[in-house]
Amino acid sequence: MKDQSRREFLRNLMLGATTLAAQPILTSCGVKPVAETQIPAETQIATDFASTENATEVPTDTQNQYPYLVVTRGSDAEKMVRQGMLALGGMERFMKPGADVIIKPNICIGYYSYEYAATTNPWVVAALVKMCLEVGAKRVRVMDFPFGGTGEQCYKNSGIADLVTAAGGEMEVMSDLKFVEMSIPDAVRLKKASIYQDVLTTDLLINVPIAKTHGMAKLTLGLKNLMGTMLNRESIHPSFEQNLVDLATVVRPHLTIIDAIRTLMANGPTGGNLDDVKLQNTLIFSHDIVAADSYATRLFDKTPDYLPYVIKAAERGLGKADLTGLNIQEINIDA
Repeated sequence: MKDQSRREFLRNLMLGATTLAAQPILTSCGVKPVAETQIPAETQIATDFASTENATEVPTDTQNQYPYLVVTRGSDAEKMVRQGMLALGGMERFMKPGADVIIKPNICIGYYSYEYAATTNPWVVAALVKMCLEVGAKRVRVMDFPFGGTGEQCYKNSGIADLVTAAGGEMEVMSDLKFVEMSIPDAVRLKKASIYQDVLTTDLLINVPIAKTHGMAKLTLGLKNLMGTMLNRESIHPSFEQNLVDLATVVRPHLTIIDAIRTLMANGPTGGNLDDVKLQNTLIFSHDIVAADSYATRLFDKTPDYLPYVIKAAERGLGKADLTGLNIQEINIDA
């Protein structure tokens, strides 16, 4: 039997789960469900990045041409995004014309504006939307699964919805119907999870967390932001650190950009006191989510060891926690 790629395996799991879930509904409507889901090859969802037309995996032969991680500092969010991406090889390094793009910020609550540093900076998100469309993206969707208010409320009050729409992107409210329970093949503990299927099949997934404190995770950064791709996220709380790493084995952003323009230094993840917010005017870019998180611990005067799940993720081969010897480029935009 031909070996399946990880993406093909996940796709087949999702298709099977969707078929099983739909059969009772079809039967109640008088429609006889088919015994096995059959999709013509030409219409199947493209999930194997090694072979799809709009492949977005970073080619291994080009990784050494660019910095492993880029840090920009400045007062203009869009300039910081553009300079960071230029140094990293440009958006065209990560996507091809016609690509379907999903941007996953942190839009967890709807009762504070971005100034309180609980949600991702709107201008950072909008700049990414613009850049994706400029290099030919078919569509760019922005989404998160909030726990403090409805999607519409959170998108609007964060300031992200207006700027994304103006930039030509789409705000997608994450419907429960698109979360599919699936097995996690390489899990140590989190053997199953209901994951939003589009983040697994999109051509380009950009993870844009805001850097802030968190009672359980200690810090919310790139890895922690992946929890917004799963339903019933409270199921991850027991054995939190191991479960988070298990989730990261299947939800694999192609690019992580950590928003540290305003960082919530205490009382995260929701905050509510401007005295807890520190203006750091920093963005961190990498294809490696573990490396991005490891660098970001410096913003809180910590090291990667402060976050056991970051070390566990590195041990699982999901990225580098030890930044020694890596090519890191730091750019001061206002200099």
